Amino acid sequence: MEKNIESHLKETRVFKPARSFAAKALVGSLQQYRRMHRDSIRQPEKFWAREARELTWQKPWKKVLEWKPPFAKWFVGGKLNLAENCLDRHLQGPRRNKAAIIWEGEPGEKRVLTYQQLHRDVCRFANVLKRNKIRKGDRVIIYLPTIPEAAIAMLACARIGAVHSVVFGGFSADSIRDRIADCGATAVITADGGYRRGAIVPLKHNVDEALKGETTIKRVIVFRRAGNDVHIEQGRDVWWHRELEYVDAHCPPVALASEHPLYILYTSGSTGKPKGILHTTGGYLVGIHSTSKYVFDLREDDIYWCTADVGWVTGHSYVVYGPLAAGATTLMYEGAPNWPEPDRFWRIIEEYAVSILYTAPTAIRAFIRWGDQWVKKHDLSSLRLLGTVGEPINPEAWMWYRKTIGGGRCPIVDTWWQTETGAIMITPLPGAIPTKPGSATLPFFGVDAAVVDAKGKEVPPNVGGKLIIRRPWPAMLRSIYGDKPRYKKQYWSEFKNNYFTGDGARRDKDGYFWIVGRIDDVLNVAGHRLGTSEIESALVSHPQVAEAAAVGRPDELKGQGVVVFVTLKSGVKPTPSLKEELRRHVGQHIGAIAKPDEVRFAEALPKTRSGKIMRRLLKEIASGKTVTGDTTTLEDFSVLAKLGSAEE
Repeated sequence: MEKNIESHLKETRVFKPARSFAAKALVGSLQQYRRMHRDSIRQPEKFWAREARELTWQKPWKKVLEWKPPFAKWFVGGKLNLAENCLDRHLQGPRRNKAAIIWEGEPGEKRVLTYQQLHRDVCRFANVLKRNKIRKGDRVIIYLPTIPEAAIAMLACARIGAVHSVVFGGFSADSIRDRIADCGATAVITADGGYRRGAIVPLKHNVDEALKGETTIKRVIVFRRAGNDVHIEQGRDVWWHRELEYVDAHCPPVALASEHPLYILYTSGSTGKPKGILHTTGGYLVGIHSTSKYVFDLREDDIYWCTADVGWVTGHSYVVYGPLAAGATTLMYEGAPNWPEPDRFWRIIEEYAVSILYTAPTAIRAFIRWGDQWVKKHDLSSLRLLGTVGEPINPEAWMWYRKTIGGGRCPIVDTWWQTETGAIMITPLPGAIPTKPGSATLPFFGVDAAVVDAKGKEVPPNVGGKLIIRRPWPAMLRSIYGDKPRYKKQYWSEFKNNYFTGDGARRDKDGYFWIVGRIDDVLNVAGHRLGTSEIESALVSHPQVAEAAAVGRPDELKGQGVVVFVTLKSGVKPTPSLKEELRRHVGQHIGAIAKPDEVRFAEALPKTRSGKIMRRLLKEIASGKTVTGDTTTLEDFSVLAKLGSAEE
């Protein structure tokens, strides 16, 4: 029988919401949260109907939920338009002249689009789509840098009912080709190039490569961003700016069924074939509007910055659709956090008086490695709320974030969710829930989460297990595009009628959730099942360590040995004695069973441009194999070469 995941990390620090914050918050006490959560679980349809009524519906729904496991339909019979909810409904009052998007390009250009200007730009581009024979239901690939035009293209597709699939700008021609083939897209929206660390990423060239041979693509619309030379294929390619000359700004939003597909977003699958996660219109909008409002406690004067790329689900839900649906000002930045120097983020926060920062633990650990001196150059007093997204955050990075970036005064919302969930699922509410460093704390309204053993039985407090969601929620994925059997098998087969997240977790005595990482990343060491994130947290709690990744390698005696890759803080020299010290440090924090068999020092870890550590590549290196997996999403290819010869 499969044993439960063991959890050894102990964390006793607790931070209560400041009274001054709680007094103004939408949810201002733990009692209020518990009452609202209890009601939302007892009567979920009533709760979600109330949330949905805050939005604009062109036709009311007949039924809140139709649930035929594992397929859900939300707000059945209702019709609405997502672009109308993000734009038109804000034009009746003072928000029309409020900044919707503040943008900064990597080279330093700055633009501000008010809600009225953004509405006009979206209507004009929606008419460009129609002029180029893109219709309701057509699939459109969007392959752009993080520029306002990415949001404009997404909203324009939503306005006419075209289904978009945003491809992250760091992906290769092969990735674009695979996605086009899977969804049968008929158009691509791209740019000549985008900026990354001072270099131009040749986006249009990558599209040209992807379209060689047979393709379903009939039209490519090209935005001029970087001014680099590109090939324009007559009869297929058109310039964005030229097309705008032929259209006006009148484009009424199409009334779409609540379950009309909004977007397909591809996420890597264990088989290597990307999974096209399908999200629909009504339920997704209700989920992201509700979470944006409560989790970030949005106020009318906030300058909100989620640092994600639009190519990831975080960019969809919390750069574009969620903040705009809530009438917030969302900041977008095109480039790298350390270009031209490691204080780019802090410069942006100071210049625009950013009040909410939502970023990834990987970025936070990079900031720690680069040194506090870059932060101290800037006034970050405008910040009132911090958030983390993308993976579990280790307690020491959480504490640094709180103290160094938040000045000890900003609550941190450590959010757990997935591409598949569409919206935040487990999170503190900043005015209500006391936080513990490293814990995503408690479920959001309407979310029934549990930690279970292999048989689906809920485990006692502080016992590790598998994280499941026991009932449907509005922003949930509806299927894997074109592959319902895979959707059933992947997410709903292990625990009947329950969504299996693929993550391991435990709950403490207060009911707080601690995510211990992907089940695939669990190490089986001498019969003990250990989560990699706990080993990594223990390492990063050492004062000289900036970042760490733990992976398993085959071991004849123990089944798996633990290999850790460690990046040290600037100025710290790698030595054999430090290796031994780090092994002992893990043993003290977790137990002798988790002591790494091997510590490898590395200048940097292989990451995607979204900041995720590519553990799959590290496993291959740790096992002494040649790296064979897909490396097209790597941020810095030189990292791999250095790791291959990492033994000093």
